[in-house]
Amino acid sequence: MASKITVKSSGIRKKDEYPTILFYVPEMRQLAEEIRSCSSSHFIELGDIQWNEFPDKWPNIFIRNSDQIRNSHVLFLASLHSPITIFAQISVLYHLPKYLCRSLKVLLPYFPTGTMERIQIQGEIATAYSLAQMLSSIPLTRTGPSEIVIFDIHALQNQFYFSSNIIVRLESTVGLLLNELKNEENHTEKYVIAFPDDGAHKRFSHIFDNTNYPIVICSKIRQEDDKRITTVKEGHPKGLHCIIVDDLVQSGGTLIECAQALLKNGATHVSAFVGHGIFPNESWKKFIHSNNPKVHFHTFYVTNTYPNTQVLINQPPFKVLSIAQILCNICSY
Repeated sequence: MASKITVKSSGIRKKDEYPTILFYVPEMRQLAEEIRSCSSSHFIELGDIQWNEFPDKWPNIFIRNSDQIRNSHVLFLASLHSPITIFAQISVLYHLPKYLCRSLKVLLPYFPTGTMERIQIQGEIATAYSLAQMLSSIPLTRTGPSEIVIFDIHALQNQFYFSSNIIVRLESTVGLLLNELKNEENHTEKYVIAFPDDGAHKRFSHIFDNTNYPIVICSKIRQEDDKRITTVKEGHPKGLHCIIVDDLVQSGGTLIECAQALLKNGATHVSAFVGHGIFPNESWKKFIHSNNPKVHFHTFYVTNTYPNTQVLINQPPFKVLSIAQILCNICSY
């Protein structure tokens, strides 16, 4: 894999400001460009990294103009979406402080091992701990520990797997959904926020405390034949447009079962919002209306925290929301 990215800049830098350089992996190029574009009040340069491979497939990485890193605030937009990509990115992160950057912020929108955060059976491996320890080994910068920014982490305890050598900053994408619901075209709709399980309710319900949206909680119950079915545990969806909120989607089975339960209990429409659209094995296709005649999602909101969401653009019912402005605000020093 090879990628050559030219250094670009935007805005006007004040003489007394330290420069800010944004490096990124090729899969996040479009998001990096968006961050640079929306940074009208803060000067951001896009760094130039060549991501090559040797014949034996090991990384051959080169940072162009590495002398510019000295005394600069450095941002690194990462995507650890595959174990194959992790080693190359970790290698870069370990070296950036050695080029004497003033500070380092690692923008990691999706923490990939977050669902494997605890050991329930002897012999299991909590890979969330392993990855957290790898990231915690990033060397100190000239001004102290690096900062790692993660969106909608699956389990809050994951943040305590990182050592004190790094600062963990947790953010959420749910604000993008609230912005969508405030749009004029949605003012005539009566919405209810639905959670597919107690875990999602605990993670996100506080965000809706100061809103007027009613809450519905779904849950799986075990029947006499030992079969589990999804039902409405709390709340009243009848006559309302239900928006199911969760941190991520994989196969999508949980969302579909929740949608069926809501419709059965009188919901007029069902939509969904997830921070991370993982969709392994193209599982997103089951949400296309022609592929699922039983359950039609009115709108399926996802964000661009994960590279493969690009294929969902202009694919109804999907609507991809960008985290660029959130990251741009975070990048301001």
